[in-house]
Amino acid sequence: MSVVDEVKAQLDIVDIISQTVKLRRTGKNYIGFCPFHSNTRTPAFVVFPDSQTWRCFGACNEGGDIFRFVMKREGWDFAETLRYLADKAGVQLSPRTQESSADESRKEALRQVLEEAAQFFRRQMLKTDEGRQALDYLHRRGLSDETIK
Repeated sequence: MSVVDEVKAQLDIVDIISQTVKLRRTGKNYIGFCPFHSNTRTPAFVVFPDSQTWRCFGACNEGGDIFRFVMKREGWDFAETLRYLADKAGVQLSPRTQESSADESRKEALRQVLEEAAQFFRRQMLKTDEGRQALDYLHRRGLSDETIK
């Protein structure tokens, strides 16, 4: 389970949203006035506990999950929102796990392989007849040497 899924499992969207929006239960869902645009006549903001999502059916016509709500309400990016919600949920965030370090090593190895492949094809384009034909074709198509490089 990802950290995001763990946070979502620990927190109830109704509890988080009701801290800033006065909600009223209507059947299985909750309604209130959208905090993102001015409207005091018709409550168009709906929270769906079953799917842990929200939607405004009014002027802003936006929706999302608990992360999207907090990001929009606070003006935060995803990382700030994750730290805030993880703290509320009691979910420990690790700065870098061994697994993410291994992923980074794999990505770096792939970058090196791709760079070597690019250098190989660059040499082939300059040193073989087929490569020179391909280079001429690219020039006829209007590509500059810098773009081709």
